[in-house]
Amino acid sequence: MQDRSAEGRPAVPTVPAVPTVRDAAFEVLRRLGLTTVFGNPGSTEIPFLTGLPGDMTFRLALHEGPVVGLATGWALARDRPALVNLHTTAGLGNAVAALATARANRAPLVVLVGQQDRRHLAHDPFLAGRLAGLAGEYPVWTHQPVRAQDVPGALARAHHEAVTARGPALVAVPMDDWDAPAGPGRDAAPVAVCRPRVPGGEGAARIAESLGASRAPVIVAGAGADDPGTWDALAALAGRLGAPVWQEPFGARAGFPQDHPAFAGHLPPGRSALRAALAAHDVLLVVGAPVFRQYPREPGDLVPDGMRVLQVTPYPDEAHNSVADLAVIADPAEVCREVAGRISPREAAWPGRAPVAPAEVPAPGGPLRPAHVFDLLARLLPADAVLVEETPSSRPELHRRVPARAPLGFLSAAAGGLGFGLPAAAGVKLGAPHRPVIAVLGDGSSLYGIQGLWSAAHYGAGVLFVVLANGGYAIMDRLAEQAGHAAPPWPSFGEVRVSAIAEGLGCPARRITSYGELERVLAEVVPGLAGRDAPLLLDVEVAADPAYG
Repeated sequence: MQDRSAEGRPAVPTVPAVPTVRDAAFEVLRRLGLTTVFGNPGSTEIPFLTGLPGDMTFRLALHEGPVVGLATGWALARDRPALVNLHTTAGLGNAVAALATARANRAPLVVLVGQQDRRHLAHDPFLAGRLAGLAGEYPVWTHQPVRAQDVPGALARAHHEAVTARGPALVAVPMDDWDAPAGPGRDAAPVAVCRPRVPGGEGAARIAESLGASRAPVIVAGAGADDPGTWDALAALAGRLGAPVWQEPFGARAGFPQDHPAFAGHLPPGRSALRAALAAHDVLLVVGAPVFRQYPREPGDLVPDGMRVLQVTPYPDEAHNSVADLAVIADPAEVCREVAGRISPREAAWPGRAPVAPAEVPAPGGPLRPAHVFDLLARLLPADAVLVEETPSSRPELHRRVPARAPLGFLSAAAGGLGFGLPAAAGVKLGAPHRPVIAVLGDGSSLYGIQGLWSAAHYGAGVLFVVLANGGYAIMDRLAEQAGHAAPPWPSFGEVRVSAIAEGLGCPARRITSYGELERVLAEVVPGLAGRDAPLLLDVEVAADPAYG
């Protein structure tokens, strides 16, 4: 007998809703932990973003550079991929420099790029993107699914590619794909990927043999060693060998505790000075770093004549383009532990670093210099602070005066382009809210990612932004002077007030012009950084450093 409604009419059969590609994609994203979306939306993203499920969170930035910068900091703080949403050609084009930095910083990102409606792409409609190749070779993987039903699997594969290759993986999705019915069966990507930790085997044995036979070994640590396990393993190996440990040139992260007695300092970026720093040693072990990144070009070899070079890195590309005699692609912590167990202990040959004398406090009305700022930070920052740096003209002085004392204690842009530091610091704080986070930025550098201040303020990222305002591109001025050519054509911009811009973006700010005022403000703010839920920008007027490097 036919069912009837309460009014006596025949009941309308209930038709189950057909799952869409969007529904299936959200299930994949949930499974992979990609439930926070960093983006700056456009029309091609409307079908994906509107009506987000309650367990998905959207984080807006006002330009695609800060979008990727926020996601990069978030991913590095949490050591897992972040999800980025970009708007077709314009959004991806604006984000390319930040994606290059994410690739160099080994930040795993899943980048979802909107595309025009698939049904009229053949007619090259308005906002259709020629997306393949737009970001060059900076993505570790780029794909536009052939069918709408392939989108969920493409997102899963992008996650696996981003984790395996440690970089941004791009998926371009036509806007009408999201409402298409989901396909039956399994996606063309593994549900999960298991990546074994390779201990090194024969490579560890050969490294131990070379180090055991060495007269005066030395270690260089890099960004790929910046995790608690590798810090512990490297400290144990350095103690066993009695060898000093240097930080790689241009290291985007600290690969070794910089308050350890074995820490020798930061290797210089030029070949001649680097060879001089390593001249007393016969065997060099490089852990978690390339051999070596240099700038500018200088004549001569990278390392002293006769030195044997050993390398341990988790990244094949670092091994394949190095000058090592032996490169081992494996987990650095496991290899260092195995090597330490194979060698006999030696007396420490740690010369010890000469203490850096504090900069003389300026007289009343005298100019502040970056060294004054860094001395105060070194005195006040807690050991677990994350310092995000983007102040090229003052970086050597910062390295001398503010040591990294915990993993992720130091973070900077590995690619060298500007605009990373400000949004990345906000992303780090959002990703690791328990850590104190401070960003030390140049005024010129901060302008490349200044829109990130709105996101920091809106989402409660309690970062202390310290902007060293010298009113110009000081690093460029110094390099121009060193080149010995005619005067550079660019002007200074001393009239720019980053603090005024910050307040216009909703970020509290203060202009600091004296040492006493800076000391008082830092003493008030720094102790509460870990629990801070609102950003603060200090626009500190400083005199330019007279030299760089």
